[in-house]
Amino acid sequence: MGRGRVQLKRIENKINRQVTFSKRRSGLLKKAHEISVLCDAEVAMIVFSTKGKLFEYSSDPCMERILERYERYSYAERQLAANDQQSNGDWTLEHAKLKARVAVLQKNLRHFKGEDLDGLSSKELQNLEQQLDSALKQIRTRKNQLMHESISDLQKKDRALQEQNNLLAKKVKEKEKTLAQQAQWEQQNQNHEVDNTCVLLPQPSQPLNIGSSSSNQGRIDGGDYEGNPTQPRANTLLPPWMLSP
Repeated sequence: MGRGRVQLKRIENKINRQVTFSKRRSGLLKKAHEISVLCDAEVAMIVFSTKGKLFEYSSDPCMERILERYERYSYAERQLAANDQQSNGDWTLEHAKLKARVAVLQKNLRHFKGEDLDGLSSKELQNLEQQLDSALKQIRTRKNQLMHESISDLQKKDRALQEQNNLLAKKVKEKEKTLAQQAQWEQQNQNHEVDNTCVLLPQPSQPLNIGSSSSNQGRIDGGDYEGNPTQPRANTLLPPWMLSP
């Protein structure tokens, strides 16, 4: 028959308890050594008997090194737990503060709107009036500042537009002056061409003053020729082709 399952409870018989402790301790040390070798783990085991005798096992030759590592790890765990607890407490306190502040702000907002004023005393109403007056002064100051800034911007835009308008007017005058000079030059060129054309045309022949010449010749010879009377002065201005026979 197989061995039955041992019930886990304190062994009342002192001798049996001591024997069981010795057997289980040896097996525990053996298992600790096996897990350290097979799994390459750092194992440290400390056992105190009922009489206060120490039994220990360490996979590292120096037990203190493993204990220091355990202390650092456990300290970090404790600090993390404490920080989480403190953080939760801080968030709870902060939530309560914010909630109370929101309630106060909502109450003040209702008072500023003229609501829920029945429960306020005369001093509280006077304080509320002063706050409203101060807020109105700040609003008027900000309004005037914005108006002055807007006026200043409009003046700057007006000056910029005037400068642009003056520049455009100057360009128009220069363009008109250029066009007038160009028209004057064209007119002078046309007049010069007309003058050149007139110079190239043939001049009319000068009329021969035949009567005057015959009269003068007769006077020089001492008398007038017979049968050749002097022609009237008016005929002297006729062209030569009208005087030829």
